[in-house]
Amino acid sequence: MTDTAVSRARVAARLDRLPPSRWHRRITLTVGIGAFFDLYEIFLGGVLAAVLAEQWDLGHTAKSWVIAAGFLGMFAGANVLSVLADRFGRRRMFLVNLGAYSVFSLACAFAPDLPWLLVLRFLAGLGLGAELVLVDTYLAEFLPRAVRGRYIAAAYTFGFVGVPVAALLGARLVAGHQLLGIEGWRWLLVAGALGAGFLQLMRRRLPESPRWLTVHGREEEAVRIVRDIEERVAGETGLTLPSVPEAETVPERRVPLGEMFRGDLRRRTVMWWIFQVLQTVGYYGFGSLAPVVLTAKGHTVTESLLYAALGFCGYPIGSALSVPLIDRIERRTLIIASALGIAACGLAFGFAAATWAVVTFGFLLTVCSNVFSNAFHVYQTEIFPTGLRSSAIGIAYSLSRLTSVALPFVALAVLDGLGAAAVFTGSAVLMLLLCLDVALLGPRSTGRSLERI
Repeated sequence: MTDTAVSRARVAARLDRLPPSRWHRRITLTVGIGAFFDLYEIFLGGVLAAVLAEQWDLGHTAKSWVIAAGFLGMFAGANVLSVLADRFGRRRMFLVNLGAYSVFSLACAFAPDLPWLLVLRFLAGLGLGAELVLVDTYLAEFLPRAVRGRYIAAAYTFGFVGVPVAALLGARLVAGHQLLGIEGWRWLLVAGALGAGFLQLMRRRLPESPRWLTVHGREEEAVRIVRDIEERVAGETGLTLPSVPEAETVPERRVPLGEMFRGDLRRRTVMWWIFQVLQTVGYYGFGSLAPVVLTAKGHTVTESLLYAALGFCGYPIGSALSVPLIDRIERRTLIIASALGIAACGLAFGFAAATWAVVTFGFLLTVCSNVFSNAFHVYQTEIFPTGLRSSAIGIAYSLSRLTSVALPFVALAVLDGLGAAAVFTGSAVLMLLLCLDVALLGPRSTGRSLERI
């Protein structure tokens, strides 16, 4: 192994052997809050579709486009910004994506009609497309392997608070309500834009990923950042840092994008592409369509948003429940078990008629959804090497956004023609196929260093 290779490997090993500290928790919080805006925006589509259906007299196709426009932007953004993050750095793309989202979300709040709303929601989605990819990649490259799973799960717990917030705000700001002479739904967009702008200022102080720097030949800069982190961790914990085990010095290298389709990585890439297409239907199908499904069941817009908000409370709770599980149970096993829970609870929600059953099974579905979500967000960072981690995750993630574009058109057509039970029966079948995909093709990863997986 050359001196340069040893230097690169030791940077990763030095980060992995650090004890968890306040520094790790601060960076997890700063990065994790960004997931709030991605998830807020995703689930805002269903809220806007339910609210604007009355205000602007939207038909089936128009409601579908309100939900789909943001996803279409995220598809494009995930492909472009995630690849650029492997080329130009994680930190730089963090600032670009949230800045673009903040500007266009604010402009969206002043959209005069449906065409302008759709264009601006597309552009806001474009800016936000790589946010979750960058959250996963950045945290995985900094966090010690012993706590990588549960700290990323904790980051998403902060983010998932955005889901019930979007629905609760929507329930309070529905048709006819104004604040300072401005329609209530527009304030939902303003809130997301201003919050993202503030977070961008916080992120300006984030360091670049040392793992990314070493892959791009910037070892001196990487070592300087690692040394600063070590000093902070030693000062905060009051502990003597463990020595770096020589067995862990496995070097990373620059990896061409085409490497995704060669050797063992080809199997992982195919597995993850199939996974991302299928998980969208089971996971986002409920969150983005719940308000519309509930109105189709005969509830008013206000009731639908309130019941959806109560069900959405399961998102942060499920995310919190995943924290103690995620490093104790093999990721692949946890993904499969929680996917089966999504399928079962989705079926129960689809067939439910009584209000208590709608709220209860909606809540249980979202609890299962976020154990599932946190497990797979950690898992995807572990199965691709640093040189193409962001690109591989982002391209696969973009397929989920493309599926999300088609989802409202297909699901709302099935909802109108066959009812909610048929929508969630189809979703359950796809989640079963997802379980087979992961069981047959997915590698084990829990507790191993990123460089050795």
